[in-house]
Amino acid sequence: MFETAEVGASLDKARFKKLAESLRSDLIEAQHALRDSNFSLVIIVGGVEGSGKTEFANLLLSWMDAHYVETHALGKPTDEERERPRAWRFWRLLPPRGRTALLLTSWYTQWIVERAFKKIDGAEFDQSLDRIIELERMLTQENTLVVKLWFHISKKEQARRFKALEKDPDTRWRVRPVDWRFHKKYDHFRKVCEHALMKTSTAEAPWQIVEATDRRYRNATAARLILEAVKKRLDDKSSDELAKQRKPDRPKPKAGNIIRKLDLSLKLSEGKFDKELEKLQGRMGRLAMKLRQNRRSLILAFEGSDAAGKGGTIRRITEGLDARLYRVDSVGAPTDEEKAHPYLWRFWRVLPGQGRVTLYDRSWYGRVLVERVEGFAASAEWKRAFNEINAFEQQLTASGIIVLKFWLAISPEEQLRRFKARQKIAYKQYKITEEDWRNREKWDAYQAAACEMIERTSTDQAPWVLVESEDKRWARIKVLRAVVDRLSRELD
Repeated sequence: MFETAEVGASLDKARFKKLAESLRSDLIEAQHALRDSNFSLVIIVGGVEGSGKTEFANLLLSWMDAHYVETHALGKPTDEERERPRAWRFWRLLPPRGRTALLLTSWYTQWIVERAFKKIDGAEFDQSLDRIIELERMLTQENTLVVKLWFHISKKEQARRFKALEKDPDTRWRVRPVDWRFHKKYDHFRKVCEHALMKTSTAEAPWQIVEATDRRYRNATAARLILEAVKKRLDDKSSDELAKQRKPDRPKPKAGNIIRKLDLSLKLSEGKFDKELEKLQGRMGRLAMKLRQNRRSLILAFEGSDAAGKGGTIRRITEGLDARLYRVDSVGAPTDEEKAHPYLWRFWRVLPGQGRVTLYDRSWYGRVLVERVEGFAASAEWKRAFNEINAFEQQLTASGIIVLKFWLAISPEEQLRRFKARQKIAYKQYKITEEDWRNREKWDAYQAAACEMIERTSTDQAPWVLVESEDKRWARIKVLRAVVDRLSRELD
Protein backbone atom coordinates (compact mmCIF):
# COMPACT_ATOMS: atom_id res chain seq x y z
CA MET A 1 0.00 0.00 0.00
CA PHE A 2 2.80 2.45 0.85
CA GLU A 3 4.15 2.07 -2.69
CA THR A 4 1.25 4.31 -3.77
CA ALA A 5 3.04 7.25 -2.16
CA GLU A 6 5.13 9.29 -4.55
CA VAL A 7 8.53 8.09 -3.39
CA GLY A 8 11.19 10.69 -4.06
CA ALA A 9 8.65 13.44 -4.66
CA SER A 10 10.02 16.86 -3.78
CA LEU A 11 9.44 20.60 -4.04
CA ASP A 12 12.05 23.27 -4.46
CA LYS A 13 12.01 26.23 -2.09
CA ALA A 14 10.55 28.73 -4.54
CA ARG A 15 7.72 26.43 -5.60
CA PHE A 16 6.90 25.63 -1.99
CA LYS A 17 6.82 29.30 -1.01
CA LYS A 18 4.34 30.06 -3.76
CA LEU A 19 2.16 27.06 -2.83
CA ALA A 20 2.34 27.93 0.86
CA GLU A 21 0.96 31.43 0.29
CA SER A 22 -1.98 30.06 -1.65
CA LEU A 23 -2.64 27.18 0.76
CA ARG A 24 -2.49 29.42 3.81
CA SER A 25 -5.01 31.85 2.37
CA ASP A 26 -7.36 29.06 1.24
CA LEU A 27 -7.13 27.21 4.55
CA ILE A 28 -8.09 30.30 6.53
CA GLU A 29 -11.02 30.94 4.20
CA ALA A 30 -12.19 27.32 4.48
CA GLN A 31 -11.77 27.38 8.25
CA HIS A 32 -13.95 30.47 8.55
CA ALA A 33 -16.60 28.78 6.43
CA LEU A 34 -16.29 25.71 8.66
CA ARG A 35 -16.98 27.85 11.74
CA ASP A 36 -20.38 28.77 10.31
CA SER A 37 -21.19 25.23 9.11
CA ASN A 38 -23.07 22.35 10.69
CA PHE A 39 -20.08 19.98 10.87
CA SER A 40 -16.80 19.59 12.74
CA LEU A 41 -13.38 18.44 11.52
CA VAL A 42 -11.11 15.74 12.94
CA ILE A 43 -7.65 15.47 11.38
CA ILE A 44 -5.68 12.31 12.18
CA VAL A 45 -1.97 12.55 11.42
CA GLY A 46 -0.33 9.15 11.73
CA GLY A 47 2.74 7.58 10.26
CA VAL A 48 6.24 6.28 10.74
CA GLU A 49 8.21 7.63 13.70
CA GLY A 50 10.44 10.45 12.51
CA SER A 51 8.26 11.26 9.50
CA GLY A 52 7.51 14.78 10.73
CA LYS A 53 4.03 14.57 12.25
CA THR A 54 4.75 17.16 14.95
CA GLU A 55 6.60 19.40 12.51
CA PHE A 56 3.61 19.41 10.18
CA ALA A 57 1.20 20.05 13.07
CA ASN A 58 3.19 23.13 14.07
CA LEU A 59 3.16 24.39 10.49
CA LEU A 60 -0.57 23.77 10.07
CA LEU A 61 -1.35 25.65 13.27
CA SER A 62 0.67 28.60 12.01
CA TRP A 63 -1.31 28.56 8.76
CA MET A 64 -4.74 28.24 10.35
CA ASP A 65 -6.52 30.21 13.06
CA ALA A 66 -5.26 28.29 16.08
CA HIS A 67 -8.10 29.63 18.25
CA TYR A 68 -10.44 27.12 16.60
CA VAL A 69 -8.09 24.12 16.55
CA GLU A 70 -7.28 21.82 19.46
CA THR A 71 -4.19 19.63 19.11
CA HIS A 72 -3.91 16.37 21.03
CA ALA A 73 -0.83 14.18 21.34
CA LEU A 74 -1.80 11.73 24.08
CA GLY A 75 0.69 9.68 26.03
CA LYS A 76 0.05 6.42 27.82
CA PRO A 77 -3.47 6.11 29.21
CA THR A 78 -3.92 7.61 32.67
CA ASP A 79 -5.44 5.63 35.55
CA GLU A 80 -8.73 7.41 34.88
CA GLU A 81 -8.61 6.41 31.21
CA ARG A 82 -7.66 2.80 31.91
CA GLU A 83 -10.82 2.45 34.02
CA ARG A 84 -13.03 3.07 30.99
CA PRO A 85 -13.38 1.82 27.39
CA ARG A 86 -10.40 2.80 25.23
CA ALA A 87 -12.51 5.03 23.03
CA TRP A 88 -13.52 7.17 26.04
CA ARG A 89 -10.40 9.34 25.96
CA PHE A 90 -11.05 10.18 22.29
CA TRP A 91 -14.77 10.81 22.59
CA ARG A 92 -14.00 13.52 25.13
CA LEU A 93 -11.72 15.22 22.59
CA LEU A 94 -14.25 15.39 19.75
CA PRO A 95 -14.72 19.01 18.66
CA PRO A 96 -18.11 20.75 18.56
CA ARG A 97 -19.67 21.91 15.31
CA GLY A 98 -17.52 24.50 13.53
CA ARG A 99 -14.25 23.55 15.22
CA THR A 100 -11.26 21.30 14.49
CA ALA A 101 -9.35 18.64 16.44
CA LEU A 102 -5.87 17.63 15.29
CA LEU A 103 -4.94 14.18 16.62
CA LEU A 104 -1.28 13.15 16.64
CA THR A 105 -2.32 10.19 18.79
CA SER A 106 -5.49 8.58 17.56
CA TRP A 107 -7.73 5.60 18.18
CA TYR A 108 -5.34 3.60 15.96
CA THR A 109 -2.10 4.20 17.87
CA GLN A 110 -2.31 1.88 20.87
CA TRP A 111 -3.80 -1.01 18.89
CA ILE A 112 -1.06 -0.81 16.22
CA VAL A 113 1.73 -0.71 18.81
CA GLU A 114 0.25 -3.63 20.74
CA ARG A 115 -0.11 -5.70 17.59
CA ALA A 116 3.42 -4.87 16.42
CA PHE A 117 4.83 -6.02 19.77
CA LYS A 118 2.51 -9.09 19.74
CA LYS A 119 0.62 -8.09 22.88
CA ILE A 120 -2.60 -8.90 21.04
CA ASP A 121 -3.29 -11.46 18.32
CA GLY A 122 -4.60 -10.88 14.82
CA ALA A 123 -8.20 -11.63 15.75
CA GLU A 124 -8.28 -9.05 18.53
CA PHE A 125 -6.54 -6.54 16.27
CA ASP A 126 -9.12 -7.03 13.53
CA GLN A 127 -11.93 -6.72 16.06
CA SER A 128 -10.51 -3.40 17.23
CA LEU A 129 -10.28 -2.19 13.62
CA ASP A 130 -13.91 -3.17 13.04
CA ARG A 131 -14.88 -0.99 16.00
CA ILE A 132 -12.88 1.87 14.56
CA ILE A 133 -14.69 1.52 11.24
CA GLU A 134 -18.01 1.67 13.09
CA LEU A 135 -16.85 4.73 15.03
CA GLU A 136 -15.72 6.62 11.95
CA ARG A 137 -18.86 5.73 10.02
CA MET A 138 -20.98 6.99 12.87
CA LEU A 139 -18.94 10.21 13.17
CA THR A 140 -19.32 11.01 9.48
CA GLN A 141 -23.06 10.39 9.68
CA GLU A 142 -23.19 12.67 12.72
CA ASN A 143 -21.62 15.59 10.81
CA THR A 144 -17.96 15.06 11.66
CA LEU A 145 -15.50 15.16 8.77
CA VAL A 146 -12.65 12.72 9.43
CA VAL A 147 -9.44 13.36 7.44
CA LYS A 148 -6.76 10.69 7.88
CA LEU A 149 -3.17 11.29 6.77
CA TRP A 150 -0.35 8.75 6.96
CA PHE A 151 3.23 10.03 6.61
CA HIS A 152 5.59 7.46 5.14
CA ILE A 153 9.38 7.32 5.03
CA SER A 154 11.71 4.40 4.37
CA LYS A 155 13.59 2.51 7.07
CA LYS A 156 16.85 3.98 5.79
CA GLU A 157 15.48 7.53 5.91
CA GLN A 158 14.14 6.98 9.42
CA ALA A 159 17.58 5.89 10.68
CA ARG A 160 19.23 8.86 8.94
CA ARG A 161 16.86 11.30 10.66
CA PHE A 162 17.32 9.73 14.09
CA LYS A 163 21.11 9.93 13.78
CA ALA A 164 20.99 13.53 12.58
CA LEU A 165 18.81 14.54 15.52
CA GLU A 166 21.11 12.76 17.99
CA LYS A 167 24.17 14.58 16.69
CA ASP A 168 22.72 17.98 17.57
CA PRO A 169 22.60 18.68 21.34
CA ASP A 170 19.54 20.87 20.82
CA THR A 171 17.51 18.10 19.16
CA ARG A 172 18.96 14.99 20.82
CA TRP A 173 16.03 14.88 23.26
CA ARG A 174 13.62 14.25 20.41
CA VAL A 175 14.95 10.71 19.86
CA ARG A 176 13.82 8.36 22.60
CA PRO A 177 15.00 4.79 23.25
CA VAL A 178 11.55 3.60 22.19
CA ASP A 179 12.06 5.20 18.77
CA TRP A 180 15.04 2.94 18.11
CA ARG A 181 13.00 -0.02 19.38
CA PHE A 182 10.37 0.85 16.80
CA HIS A 183 13.09 1.20 14.16
CA LYS A 184 14.32 -2.34 14.82
CA LYS A 185 10.78 -3.60 14.20
CA TYR A 186 10.25 -1.31 11.20
CA ASP A 187 9.40 -4.12 8.76
CA HIS A 188 6.92 -5.70 11.16
CA PHE A 189 5.38 -2.30 11.96
CA ARG A 190 5.00 -1.70 8.26
CA LYS A 191 3.05 -4.92 7.76
CA VAL A 192 0.79 -4.17 10.73
CA CYS A 193 0.19 -0.60 9.57
CA GLU A 194 -0.52 -1.65 5.99
CA HIS A 195 -3.11 -4.12 7.23
CA ALA A 196 -4.73 -1.49 9.45
CA LEU A 197 -4.82 1.16 6.73
CA MET A 198 -6.16 -1.16 4.06
CA LYS A 199 -8.91 -2.47 6.36
CA THR A 200 -9.99 0.96 7.63
CA SER A 201 -9.70 3.05 4.48
CA THR A 202 -13.41 3.43 3.79
CA ALA A 203 -15.53 5.62 1.58
CA GLU A 204 -16.55 7.64 4.64
CA ALA A 205 -13.01 8.07 6.00
CA PRO A 206 -10.27 7.10 3.51
CA TRP A 207 -6.58 7.10 4.34
CA GLN A 208 -4.31 9.40 2.35
CA ILE A 209 -0.68 8.23 2.11
CA VAL A 210 1.81 11.10 2.03
CA GLU A 211 5.43 10.58 0.97
CA ALA A 212 7.30 12.42 3.72
CA THR A 213 10.95 12.19 2.70
CA ASP A 214 10.94 15.75 1.36
CA ARG A 215 9.60 18.04 4.08
CA ARG A 216 8.30 20.72 1.74
CA TYR A 217 6.44 18.18 -0.40
CA ARG A 218 5.02 16.51 2.69
CA ASN A 219 3.74 19.78 4.17
CA ALA A 220 2.23 21.08 0.94
CA THR A 221 0.59 17.74 0.08
CA ALA A 222 -0.90 17.19 3.54
CA ALA A 223 -2.26 20.74 3.72
CA ARG A 224 -3.75 20.43 0.25
CA LEU A 225 -5.49 17.14 1.15
CA ILE A 226 -7.05 18.73 4.23
CA LEU A 227 -8.16 21.77 2.23
CA GLU A 228 -9.73 19.64 -0.51
CA ALA A 229 -11.62 17.51 2.02
CA VAL A 230 -13.02 20.55 3.83
CA LYS A 231 -14.05 22.30 0.62
CA LYS A 232 -15.78 19.15 -0.63
CA ARG A 233 -17.65 18.82 2.65
CA LEU A 234 -18.68 22.48 2.57
CA ASP A 235 -20.21 21.89 -0.86
CA ASP A 236 -22.11 18.82 0.35
CA LYS A 237 -25.67 19.75 1.30
CA SER A 238 -26.80 16.23 2.23
CA SER A 239 -26.89 17.00 5.96
CA ASP A 240 -29.10 20.02 5.28
CA GLU A 241 -31.45 17.77 3.33
CA LEU A 242 -31.45 15.26 6.18
CA ALA A 243 -32.57 17.97 8.62
CA LYS A 244 -35.53 18.75 6.34
CA GLN A 245 -36.60 15.10 6.51
CA ARG A 246 -37.20 15.23 10.25
CA LYS A 247 -40.84 14.51 10.90
CA PRO A 248 -42.79 12.52 13.49
CA ASP A 249 -42.91 8.76 13.07
CA ARG A 250 -45.96 7.16 14.66
CA PRO A 251 -45.50 3.38 14.53
CA LYS A 252 -48.52 1.24 15.35
CA PRO A 253 -48.53 -1.70 17.79
CA LYS A 254 -47.96 -5.07 16.15
CA ALA A 255 -49.31 -8.48 16.99
CA GLY A 256 -47.29 -10.06 19.78
CA ASN A 257 -46.63 -6.73 21.52
CA ILE A 258 -44.26 -7.78 24.32
CA ILE A 259 -45.23 -4.89 26.58
CA ARG A 260 -48.97 -5.60 26.34
CA LYS A 261 -48.27 -9.22 27.30
CA LEU A 262 -47.02 -8.15 30.74
CA ASP A 263 -49.28 -9.01 33.65
CA LEU A 264 -49.89 -5.59 35.20
CA SER A 265 -52.07 -7.09 37.94
CA LEU A 266 -49.01 -8.35 39.85
CA LYS A 267 -48.84 -6.85 43.34
CA LEU A 268 -46.83 -7.06 46.54
CA SER A 269 -48.12 -6.49 50.07
CA GLU A 270 -46.63 -3.68 52.12
CA GLY A 271 -45.29 -6.10 54.73
CA LYS A 272 -43.52 -8.32 52.22
CA PHE A 273 -42.23 -5.25 50.37
CA ASP A 274 -40.59 -3.81 53.49
CA LYS A 275 -38.96 -7.14 54.32
CA GLU A 276 -37.68 -7.73 50.78
CA LEU A 277 -36.54 -4.15 50.37
CA GLU A 278 -34.29 -4.23 53.42
CA LYS A 279 -32.79 -7.58 52.46
CA LEU A 280 -32.15 -6.70 48.81
CA GLN A 281 -30.76 -3.25 49.55
CA GLY A 282 -28.29 -4.74 52.01
CA ARG A 283 -27.22 -7.45 49.58
CA MET A 284 -26.87 -4.96 46.73
CA GLY A 285 -24.82 -2.54 48.85
CA ARG A 286 -22.36 -5.29 49.80
CA LEU A 287 -22.02 -6.46 46.20
CA ALA A 288 -21.48 -2.92 44.94
CA MET A 289 -18.49 -2.60 47.26
CA LYS A 290 -16.87 -5.45 45.30
CA LEU A 291 -16.93 -3.53 42.01
CA ARG A 292 -13.61 -1.79 42.67
CA GLN A 293 -11.68 -4.93 43.63
CA ASN A 294 -13.03 -6.66 40.52
CA ARG A 295 -12.11 -3.67 38.31
CA ARG A 296 -15.75 -3.34 37.25
CA SER A 297 -18.40 -0.62 37.19
CA LEU A 298 -22.18 -0.62 36.85
CA ILE A 299 -24.66 1.18 34.61
CA LEU A 300 -28.40 1.00 35.23
CA ALA A 301 -30.60 2.63 32.57
CA PHE A 302 -34.30 3.29 33.18
CA GLU A 303 -36.88 3.93 30.48
CA GLY A 304 -40.65 3.79 30.50
CA SER A 305 -43.85 5.76 30.18
CA ASP A 306 -44.22 9.07 32.01
CA ALA A 307 -45.14 8.43 35.67
CA ALA A 308 -44.10 4.77 35.41
CA GLY A 309 -42.04 5.11 38.61
CA LYS A 310 -38.48 5.49 37.33
CA GLY A 311 -37.49 8.13 39.88
CA GLY A 312 -38.96 6.27 42.84
CA THR A 313 -37.29 3.02 41.80
CA ILE A 314 -33.93 4.77 41.40
CA ARG A 315 -34.27 6.20 44.92
CA ARG A 316 -34.83 2.73 46.38
CA ILE A 317 -31.60 1.60 44.69
CA THR A 318 -29.51 4.57 45.84
CA GLU A 319 -30.75 4.14 49.41
CA GLY A 320 -28.79 0.88 49.48
CA LEU A 321 -25.57 2.31 48.00
CA ASP A 322 -22.70 4.29 49.47
CA ALA A 323 -23.41 7.88 48.34
CA ARG A 324 -19.74 8.30 47.39
CA LEU A 325 -19.98 5.57 44.77
CA TYR A 326 -22.96 6.49 42.59
CA ARG A 327 -24.22 9.21 40.29
CA VAL A 328 -27.76 9.75 38.99
CA ASP A 329 -27.99 11.27 35.51
CA SER A 330 -31.44 12.63 34.66
CA VAL A 331 -31.42 12.89 30.88
CA GLY A 332 -33.49 15.66 29.37
CA ALA A 333 -33.44 17.57 26.10
CA PRO A 334 -29.86 18.06 24.84
CA THR A 335 -28.14 21.37 25.54
CA ASP A 336 -26.70 23.51 22.75
CA GLU A 337 -23.24 22.10 23.57
CA GLU A 338 -24.53 18.54 23.34
CA LYS A 339 -26.35 19.20 20.06
CA ALA A 340 -23.06 20.50 18.62
CA HIS A 341 -21.47 17.06 19.10
CA PRO A 342 -22.32 13.54 17.84
CA TYR A 343 -25.40 12.16 19.60
CA LEU A 344 -23.62 9.66 21.88
CA TRP A 345 -20.99 12.19 23.03
CA ARG A 346 -23.07 13.32 26.01
CA PHE A 347 -23.18 9.73 27.29
CA TRP A 348 -19.60 8.71 26.51
CA ARG A 349 -18.09 11.58 28.49
CA VAL A 350 -19.80 10.64 31.79
CA LEU A 351 -19.14 6.90 31.89
CA PRO A 352 -18.41 5.61 35.40
CA GLY A 353 -14.92 4.64 36.48
CA GLN A 354 -14.08 1.36 38.18
CA GLY A 355 -15.95 0.78 41.41
CA ARG A 356 -18.65 3.30 40.57
CA VAL A 357 -22.34 3.17 39.59
CA THR A 358 -24.23 5.44 37.22
CA LEU A 359 -28.02 5.38 37.10
CA TYR A 360 -29.71 6.96 34.08
CA ASP A 361 -33.22 8.34 34.45
CA ARG A 362 -33.84 8.06 30.70
CA SER A 363 -30.84 7.38 28.52
CA TRP A 364 -29.31 7.17 25.04
CA TYR A 365 -32.51 5.47 23.90
CA GLY A 366 -34.13 8.86 23.48
CA ARG A 367 -33.11 8.81 19.83
CA VAL A 368 -35.29 5.79 19.06
CA LEU A 369 -38.13 6.89 21.34
CA VAL A 370 -38.91 10.58 21.84
CA GLU A 371 -36.75 11.81 18.93
CA ARG A 372 -38.35 9.28 16.63
CA VAL A 373 -41.95 9.81 17.68
CA GLU A 374 -41.72 13.61 17.97
CA GLY A 375 -39.74 14.09 14.76
CA PHE A 376 -36.55 15.46 16.32
CA ALA A 377 -34.53 12.87 14.35
CA ALA A 378 -34.84 12.00 10.68
CA SER A 379 -35.79 8.46 9.72
CA ALA A 380 -32.21 7.69 8.65
CA GLU A 381 -30.90 8.92 12.01
CA TRP A 382 -33.10 6.88 14.34
CA LYS A 383 -32.95 3.77 12.11
CA ARG A 384 -29.16 3.60 12.24
CA ALA A 385 -29.21 4.41 15.96
CA PHE A 386 -30.11 0.80 16.82
CA ASN A 387 -26.78 -0.49 15.50
CA GLU A 388 -24.87 2.47 16.96
CA ILE A 389 -26.36 1.84 20.40
CA ASN A 390 -25.59 -1.88 20.23
CA ALA A 391 -21.99 -1.08 19.28
CA PHE A 392 -21.77 1.45 22.12
CA GLU A 393 -23.03 -1.03 24.70
CA GLN A 394 -20.77 -3.76 23.35
CA GLN A 395 -17.77 -1.52 24.01
CA LEU A 396 -19.03 -0.80 27.52
CA THR A 397 -19.41 -4.46 28.42
CA ALA A 398 -16.14 -5.45 26.73
CA SER A 399 -14.34 -2.98 29.01
CA GLY A 400 -15.86 -4.50 32.14
CA ILE A 401 -18.92 -2.30 32.66
CA ILE A 402 -22.00 -4.21 33.79
CA VAL A 403 -25.04 -2.88 31.92
CA LEU A 404 -28.68 -3.45 32.90
CA LYS A 405 -31.64 -1.73 31.22
CA PHE A 406 -35.16 -1.52 32.62
CA TRP A 407 -38.44 -0.73 30.89
CA LEU A 408 -41.11 0.19 33.44
CA ALA A 409 -44.60 -0.47 32.10
CA ILE A 410 -47.96 0.84 33.29
CA SER A 411 -51.40 1.09 31.73
CA PRO A 412 -52.76 4.39 30.35
CA GLU A 413 -55.43 4.29 33.07
CA GLU A 414 -52.84 4.06 35.83
CA GLN A 415 -50.83 6.85 34.24
CA LEU A 416 -53.90 9.09 34.26
CA ARG A 417 -54.51 8.32 37.92
CA ARG A 418 -50.90 9.21 38.79
CA PHE A 419 -51.03 12.42 36.76
CA LYS A 420 -54.12 13.58 38.65
CA ALA A 421 -52.52 12.64 41.98
CA ARG A 422 -49.45 14.69 41.14
CA GLN A 423 -51.57 17.74 40.45
CA LYS A 424 -52.99 17.56 43.98
CA ILE A 425 -49.66 17.19 45.82
CA ALA A 426 -47.63 20.41 45.95
CA TYR A 427 -44.17 18.82 46.03
CA LYS A 428 -45.02 16.58 43.06
CA GLN A 429 -46.58 19.20 40.78
CA TYR A 430 -43.24 19.91 39.12
CA LYS A 431 -43.29 16.38 37.72
CA ILE A 432 -46.32 17.02 35.51
CA THR A 433 -46.13 19.24 32.41
CA GLU A 434 -48.30 20.08 29.44
CA GLU A 435 -46.03 17.87 27.35
CA ASP A 436 -46.88 14.89 29.56
CA TRP A 437 -50.57 15.39 28.84
CA ARG A 438 -49.94 15.74 25.09
CA ASN A 439 -47.87 12.56 25.03
CA ARG A 440 -50.87 10.54 26.22
CA GLU A 441 -52.34 11.04 22.76
CA LYS A 442 -49.32 9.18 21.32
CA TRP A 443 -49.48 6.24 23.73
CA ASP A 444 -49.69 3.57 21.03
CA ALA A 445 -46.85 5.12 18.99
CA TYR A 446 -44.52 5.30 21.98
CA GLN A 447 -45.34 1.75 23.00
CA ALA A 448 -44.77 0.42 19.48
CA ALA A 449 -41.42 2.27 19.30
CA ALA A 450 -40.45 0.83 22.69
CA CYS A 451 -41.28 -2.71 21.55
CA GLU A 452 -39.04 -2.35 18.50
CA MET A 453 -36.30 -0.85 20.65
CA ILE A 454 -36.41 -3.73 23.12
CA GLU A 455 -36.43 -6.38 20.39
CA ARG A 456 -33.48 -4.85 18.53
CA THR A 457 -31.24 -3.87 21.45
CA SER A 458 -31.67 -6.55 24.11
CA THR A 459 -28.47 -8.59 24.14
CA ASP A 460 -26.93 -11.15 26.47
CA GLN A 461 -24.38 -8.56 27.57
CA ALA A 462 -26.87 -5.68 28.01
CA PRO A 463 -30.36 -7.15 28.43
CA TRP A 464 -33.65 -5.35 28.84
CA VAL A 465 -35.66 -6.24 31.93
CA LEU A 466 -39.39 -5.61 31.51
CA VAL A 467 -40.98 -4.50 34.76
CA GLU A 468 -44.68 -4.57 35.57
CA SER A 469 -45.04 -1.22 37.30
CA GLU A 470 -48.76 -0.85 37.92
CA ASP A 471 -47.93 -1.68 41.54
CA LYS A 472 -44.89 0.37 42.63
CA ARG A 473 -43.88 -2.05 45.35
CA TRP A 474 -43.78 -4.98 42.92
CA ALA A 475 -41.76 -2.95 40.40
CA ARG A 476 -39.15 -1.79 42.90
CA ILE A 477 -38.55 -5.25 44.28
CA LYS A 478 -38.31 -6.77 40.79
CA VAL A 479 -35.70 -4.21 39.76
CA LEU A 480 -33.67 -4.63 42.94
CA ARG A 481 -33.76 -8.41 42.57
CA ALA A 482 -32.54 -8.15 38.95
CA VAL A 483 -29.64 -5.91 40.03
CA VAL A 484 -28.65 -8.23 42.85
CA ASP A 485 -28.88 -11.33 40.66
CA ARG A 486 -26.70 -9.77 37.97
CA LEU A 487 -24.10 -8.48 40.43
CA SER A 488 -24.01 -11.88 42.10
CA ARG A 489 -23.26 -13.61 38.79
CA GLU A 490 -20.60 -11.09 37.82
CA LEU A 491 -18.84 -10.51 41.14
CA ASP A 492 -19.35 -13.50 43.48
